[in-house]
Amino acid sequence: MVRVAMLWLCLLTLPSWAAQDPTAPLSWMAPAPVQAKSTSRAVSLPLLQSIVCESERDCVAVIDDQVVARGDVLRGFRVQKVTPEAVTLAQGTRQWQLELFNLDVKQ
Repeated sequence: MVRVAMLWLCLLTLPSWAAQDPTAPLSWMAPAPVQAKSTSRAVSLPLLQSIVCESERDCVAVIDDQVVARGDVLRGFRVQKVTPEAVTLAQGTRQWQLELFNLDVKQ
């Protein structure tokens, strides 16, 4: 009778032992400190759609459905330079160069 009671006792404790998560971190290990995320935010750049040039120096660009030239301001970005290949935008001390496509054409 004692053997049957011990068998039942072992069988009843087995599910609680099996319910422990084998992938859980060890209880004696302290969790790593969580670092705060940086507050920098991504800048949403305008979309360059086209560049039209009458000569090498006289170019305009179509950005976000608006025609812009050198010196124009679009959504807080100042157009610094428009070349046949790219448009340079500035906002404060930061600069971005928008290009239509990669000039390295592979054949």
